[in-house]
Amino acid sequence: MEAAPHPLQLARLAALHSFEILDTDPERDFDEIVKLAAATCGTAISVVNFIDAERQWFKAETGLGVRETPLATSLCAHVILEEEFVEIRDTLKDPRMQDNPLCCGEPGLRFYAGALLKTEDGLPLGTLCVLDYEPGQLTSLQRDTLRVLSRQVMALLEARKALRTADVLRREVDHRVKNSLQSLSSFTRLQRRAFASEDAKLALSMVGTRIDALTHLHEQLYQTDEHQSVDLGAFIEKICGHLASVAPEGVTLEFEAEPVDVSPQQAAAVGTYINEFIANSYKHGFPDGEKGVVRVRLNAVEGDLVELVCTDTGVGLPDGASTAHTGLGMKIAEVVCMELESDLDLRNSEQGVFAIIRFAPQPR
Repeated sequence: MEAAPHPLQLARLAALHSFEILDTDPERDFDEIVKLAAATCGTAISVVNFIDAERQWFKAETGLGVRETPLATSLCAHVILEEEFVEIRDTLKDPRMQDNPLCCGEPGLRFYAGALLKTEDGLPLGTLCVLDYEPGQLTSLQRDTLRVLSRQVMALLEARKALRTADVLRREVDHRVKNSLQSLSSFTRLQRRAFASEDAKLALSMVGTRIDALTHLHEQLYQTDEHQSVDLGAFIEKICGHLASVAPEGVTLEFEAEPVDVSPQQAAAVGTYINEFIANSYKHGFPDGEKGVVRVRLNAVEGDLVELVCTDTGVGLPDGASTAHTGLGMKIAEVVCMELESDLDLRNSEQGVFAIIRFAPQPR
């Protein structure tokens, strides 16, 4: 006797397909559940099965040896029409199954017990069931164990679905944030050209520099799983890799960074500063097409501190620039040092500009 379709068949199938579990590879989490169910109930067979439109598909099985069977011979297709738990002590005495070739053949499946796999809305997807070739009966403990294990199967399915949904949302947020940052960056550049006031241009330059750093930070955060700390070494390499591609002819950018975990706020501050230092070196350090090198180095030092050293081999700072608190570069450096709770050592060296910041990393 073939089972009738579920009264909410379309909704049930939509729910089943939303879990994207059908035709996936065997997995240890599900395999261990069916092995435990069979061992606990003392049966030859246990399966995690899902009732699709035209077939019964097994995510995990022990003692059966197949991954799917036709719906016409499915015992579980009958069971999903029932309540949460069904036990059939002798299938040949059940009118729904006594003519089923899986039951009346040799060897026939004579015992069945299954707990429904149900969504939070009560839609049955399939069962966790045990089967045997002899009539039988479960104890109360064995029935409770099947119920608990069936809920564990659903917990696994729900968790994986939630992760997939979160990933889709994360990608959408990433896309929107990326577009917004690009729009803001373009807007600030246009506005900076439009304003005559030097103060306005200075403010917009600071905004633009921070947006560029946040763009790189966003890319770095998007590639991490935890989203709680940032590998500052990898972040700096990404920023420098981008800036190296826009270096003036004859100027090279060299960078070396150890992996250091910091907070997103610290990463944004460091990125802003590096962005500004390199941009200033490109613009002012090598006039008239002079050749040279800009270097960025990040490494851990004694006292659980991180040392960021930025140098160039250009013409150096004008007189008094290392101590004067004017100009865009110094204002950005002041803000960065406040955020990092550090001081900036900026001065001319024998070969150009030398700048060093030491700060305590604060990973979250």
